[in-house]
Amino acid sequence: MDRFFIIANSDKDSVQNKIDEMISYLTSHGKKCGYVNGYVNKNDVPKDVECVMVLGGDGTLLRASRELMDRNYAFIGVNFGNLGFLAEVEKDGVKEMLDRLINDRFKIEHRMMLKGKIIRDGSVIADEAALNDIVINRSGSLGILDFSVYVNDMRLKDYRADGMIAATPTGSTAYSMSAGGPIVKPSASLVVLTPICPHTLNTRSIVLEGSDVIEIEINQGKKDTDKGRAVYFDGDRCVELLSGDKIIIRRSQVSTKIIKLSSESFLEILGKKMSSNEDSKA
Repeated sequence: MDRFFIIANSDKDSVQNKIDEMISYLTSHGKKCGYVNGYVNKNDVPKDVECVMVLGGDGTLLRASRELMDRNYAFIGVNFGNLGFLAEVEKDGVKEMLDRLINDRFKIEHRMMLKGKIIRDGSVIADEAALNDIVINRSGSLGILDFSVYVNDMRLKDYRADGMIAATPTGSTAYSMSAGGPIVKPSASLVVLTPICPHTLNTRSIVLEGSDVIEIEINQGKKDTDKGRAVYFDGDRCVELLSGDKIIIRRSQVSTKIIKLSSESFLEILGKKMSSNEDSKA
C-alpha cells in the first residue's frame, strides 16, 4: 500500500501526537498520508486512498464506514477506546501495523452491512446504512413499544417490548450481545433479531438468513402520544418514529472491508476480549 488516510476521534487524549508520528513514519518511507481529526465526510478523503486508519474506539470506525461506504476503502482501527472488537491494533502496536501495511502483509475481511428505509404514509423519509445494527427503541419515554415484525412479507410476531435490535454478524458482539443475543462469527451472512426487554416469557433472539427482508411496523400503543420512539443506525444517526411507520431492513449491496493483521481466529480474539473485560471489573 502507498496511499493512506487517518480519521481520528478528536475527543481522545494524545491522538494528535499519534497522528503526527504516523504521518512522519509513512512519509519517511515515501508514502502519502492525509488526515482529519474529528468528523469526516467523503469529500475530505481522496478517492485514490487505499487504506483508512481509524484512531478511536469502535464507534469512530462505525461512523467512518458509513460515511465512506460508497468508496472502496479498506479500514483498520487503532484502539483508543475500551473494549474494541473492530479496532484490532492497540496504541503501542502502530509502528508494526504501518510496517505490515506498507509491505502488504495483511488480509481483508468483507463485513456485511444493513440498509434501513423508514416509510411513512407511503413515502421514504430516511434511508440509512449500518455496519453493526439498526435499533428500534424508546427515546426518553417510559412507555412500552408495540410493533409487528414481518420476514419476507410473512408475519412473524407482534411484540410488546422496549425495542428490537437487527444486528449484523459484526454487530453481534455489541448491543445485541448485551441484550442476550448470540455471538456470531463476523464472516457469516445473517441477521440477528433480538428483542429488548420483551414483556413476555417466551421471546428469544431469532437468526435469519442474510438475504431475508425484515419489516417492522410501529403499532398504535395503549397510551400512544406519537412521541418517545426512534430508530438508531449504529447508535449514531437517529430518526423519530410515529405510529404506522415501517422500517424495511435488508442486506446492503455494499460491504465494509476490514484489514486484519492478526492470524488469531475470531474465537481466540473473543476469548481474550472477554477475559480482559472480566479482569477490568475485578
